[in-house]
Amino acid sequence: MGVLALVFVLIVVVSALVGLSDHDETVSPVAIPTFTFSPFPTDEATTDTEPTGKPTSKPTSQPTTRPTPVLNRTTKNNTLYRAGSLAKTNCRAGNASIYNHTQFKALILKTGGCMGKAWGPALKRVGIDWSPPNYMIAARKGRGACGDYPSPGSNVPYYCPSNSTIYASTSAMTREYGPLGSWNGIIVSMMAHEYGHHIQNLSGISDSWWRQTLDSGSQSGKMALSRRHELQATCFGGMFMQSVAASYPIDTTRRNTLLWAYSHLGDPPGGPRDHGNTRSNAAWFRQGYTRPKAYQCNTWVVGSTSVS
Repeated sequence: MGVLALVFVLIVVVSALVGLSDHDETVSPVAIPTFTFSPFPTDEATTDTEPTGKPTSKPTSQPTTRPTPVLNRTTKNNTLYRAGSLAKTNCRAGNASIYNHTQFKALILKTGGCMGKAWGPALKRVGIDWSPPNYMIAARKGRGACGDYPSPGSNVPYYCPSNSTIYASTSAMTREYGPLGSWNGIIVSMMAHEYGHHIQNLSGISDSWWRQTLDSGSQSGKMALSRRHELQATCFGGMFMQSVAASYPIDTTRRNTLLWAYSHLGDPPGGPRDHGNTRSNAAWFRQGYTRPKAYQCNTWVVGSTSVS
């Protein structure tokens, strides 16, 4: 009888241990913003294990290779959102004139290099392959892989994903953005928006956005997706401008100038609703500037009124 009782106790203990092992799981939350920007956890989970006992084989002298990270390349849960803040970058822009092509082009290329120094480490930190974009800067106009630049009827620069190139006309940008003020930081922030499209391209966000656009059955749905894509790039631009605020420099007056400028940028009345209205542009630039972490620019998880 004593032996049977002992066996019964052992069975109960083993069953309890097995039940515990089935639930020995830890959750690693990844913060993404709601419209009020209060992070909440996703359902992603990782299991931590500790080594037990002795090694079953003798260690070799050969170094083990690190596994290739599995990247999430979707719009909503992209690996990019784990990158955190951008590195503070020493980027003194000086007093280059936006009305002088040579000075303006040099400014674009110099600050473009600063954008790489800020974004490159952030992407590498989460395992996203990094490479800087190319630039094609004309005094008036030119033709590239994605067509004419500036585009017909437009003065703004654009990013071409097929060859990772930012195209711009200095005279066209001066016509478009000059009335907002002569300080070159406003136009540099526009170039930071285009650089944001390069970041979306490298991370897979742009590919995911385009697949969703092709699957959308309505023009209004396509425009809504386009606004999320564009406003995210604006938020990334705000992140960069904040990363160089100390050295550029961007003091309180210049920061307010940037915020004022974005309250005057957006889809024109009667035009395509593809970039967002002035309220949304101002809100997402401010979001990137004042809350400069990649997940805070996740325009894909907020309500439609936040990307109108």
